[in-house]
Amino acid sequence: MSQLATAAGTVLAAGALVWRRVRGEVEVLLVERTQHRDISLPKGKLDPGETLPECAVRELEEETGLAVALGAPLGHSEYRLPDGRDKVVYYWQAEATEAALAAASFSPNDEILALHWASLDDARTACTYRHDVAIVEHFEERLAAGHETTFPIVALRHAKAADPFSWDGDDASRTLTERGRAQALSVAPGIAAYAPERVATSDAVRCRETVAPLESVLGVAAKATAELSQESPVDPRAAIEARIAKAVLKRRGTVLCSHAPVIPEIVTAVVHATSAAETERTHRASMLHTAEFTVLHVSAGERPALVALETHGPPHR
Repeated sequence: MSQLATAAGTVLAAGALVWRRVRGEVEVLLVERTQHRDISLPKGKLDPGETLPECAVRELEEETGLAVALGAPLGHSEYRLPDGRDKVVYYWQAEATEAALAAASFSPNDEILALHWASLDDARTACTYRHDVAIVEHFEERLAAGHETTFPIVALRHAKAADPFSWDGDDASRTLTERGRAQALSVAPGIAAYAPERVATSDAVRCRETVAPLESVLGVAAKATAELSQESPVDPRAAIEARIAKAVLKRRGTVLCSHAPVIPEIVTAVVHATSAAETERTHRASMLHTAEFTVLHVSAGERPALVALETHGPPHR
């Protein structure tokens, strides 16, 4: 998935298939809209300056009162609006934890008349639109494979930095430009939508400045290390492999901010830790522009597996 490859004029939206377990059975959350009186998965339109994952968690909380973290993406639906424009809606799976359910508050309003928890069988029957049914069926496949719960490993390239050829100082001291600072601010809520627990960054100033807004959003202090620097005095591969292996073993969502030459090593380490195959898709996911990030979703089941991956970037480059 990439937010960067959408046709001009297309209406973008994002939502989630929210699920919970009740007495061992999985239920999914459906919304009944007030004006249309249809039943669908919760979703909403992208606001200016938002990333798609940021939109998904915002819309979900606005429509249902639930604050959740996004899991793996479930694909997207495409259809034509009455005014002739195309609409593309991206979906993620998201578990409603006991804490989230206890904290949630919902009252019928002009947009959403009612919330309905339904079994997977009932959800397929209740959904008004076939494209919602397809998302439910995709989640059912994930559930059957034991991949309903995932955690994120995020590879983040630093934002736009000062020109190295005109910088008066060593390369590691280069700071972000004004554009770079805006990029770092704009992607932080999108990364936070996956609720990572740890943030590690290259000790280069431009990387530390890139994760500063994310630290504020998450309330997590980043750990700066030369292991993630492109100027590391030793080959960083072994250290990165060990760091990723530990994160996978502990099922710990982790962000790693680094440089263009190092990002492929991070992605490859996740591939190795999950016994996945290196493919053209994983290769493309490691070729990031400034402030882009790839989220690699790893199953939290008995055996770690690479369930899905997606790439996003600043809404306005």
